[in-house]
Amino acid sequence: MNGHRPRKTTTGTCCAARGSSPRCLRSALRLPGDLPLNTKEATVPRNSRRTREQSIGYDGLHATHRAEGFSLRRIKASLAFVAALAALLAAGFWLVAHTRSGQDWLLSRTAQTLFANTPIVSFDGLRVFVCGSASPLVAPGHAQACIGVLAGDDLYVVDAGMGSAGTFQFAGESLAPLRAILLTHFHSDHITGIPDMNLNSWVFGRPQPLVVMGPVGVERIVDGFNAVLAFDYGYRVAHHGAELLPPELAPLQAETLVVGVVLERDDLTITAFSVDHSPVQPAFGYRFDYRGRSVVVSGDTVVTDGLRGAARNADLLLHDALSLPIVQALQAGATNAGRARQAKIMADIPSYHAHAAQLGALAESAGVRQLALYHFVPVPRNYLLRQVFRRDLPSEAVLALDGMVFELPAGSAAIRIHEPSA
Repeated sequence: MNGHRPRKTTTGTCCAARGSSPRCLRSALRLPGDLPLNTKEATVPRNSRRTREQSIGYDGLHATHRAEGFSLRRIKASLAFVAALAALLAAGFWLVAHTRSGQDWLLSRTAQTLFANTPIVSFDGLRVFVCGSASPLVAPGHAQACIGVLAGDDLYVVDAGMGSAGTFQFAGESLAPLRAILLTHFHSDHITGIPDMNLNSWVFGRPQPLVVMGPVGVERIVDGFNAVLAFDYGYRVAHHGAELLPPELAPLQAETLVVGVVLERDDLTITAFSVDHSPVQPAFGYRFDYRGRSVVVSGDTVVTDGLRGAARNADLLLHDALSLPIVQALQAGATNAGRARQAKIMADIPSYHAHAAQLGALAESAGVRQLALYHFVPVPRNYLLRQVFRRDLPSEAVLALDGMVFELPAGSAAIRIHEPSA
């Protein structure tokens, strides 16, 4: 009317004019915060707040959901594959472990692996093998006192406590080059492994009789072992034959030592020195010098000036070690429990072993390059005990483990330390 078009002031008027199409309705009902139609991403005013759906548009949101769903499906597929693989491996293990053919196959593979590695029978330098780190206070997995020193083609063992020959076997170390056992003294935890050392080195092919060297009294030790083992020697030869086990190599031979140089062979010099393990007398430690490298094994002793002199400028010092805090705690525990005998033992032993807290100063004053502790009183079997042993030690000191190897190559200053295999 009056020449003017009607004003479109209501939804009904607009949609009526357009036939009430769905597009019209959607457009009319659109609120100020809604997205423009037919757009993949709206222009967002600076001061407006948008939800995730509004900022990326509906199509972008659906794409994101599709991507997330795809990733979730991939994760589920991967987990299903891992589960199937684990089930397959478990089934395979069951077949191997619970069937005759599987067991035979596994035994065959294990035996091949056991003999696949060639034992080390020679080293250009000094190679030290810890064959026993324990004391009479035994611990699982630790043989009693034993240190093996390979110099060139010859192996020497300082002491042979219970289980020490087994440490060689478990580590795949050969006893064929064993030439002598050097005893520091005659406490049982230093000699009870001698028969096994003799037998195993004989079986490995030792080419000459095994000599047991030590302070005065070593003849009685050797004679006693030979008498006890005489039947065993005969049984072994009768069973396996004289070609494999020559009977003349079975009996041990004794050699009494005095302080000073006790062996010179090729480039190797072994020196015996006195230590203080009172009331045990005599008691020795040993120093090995070979092609410019040196190793000192203390035996059981307190710290003395003689020991300090013998260890002067040594590359490696392996020393007997007692932890006074641990032993005192054991003594108190035994006393409180009414275990008077055990408490008495714990009260006695600190007087004739070096305390761990003293060894750092000893090594420094002697100019020792590497300190390692063994013959632990008691064996530090867990983290707490190891930390107590380490309280007053230099950070570079080593707490020796059965099967640990120290390599000192000739013509070098290197000291390579190898942890035992699991």
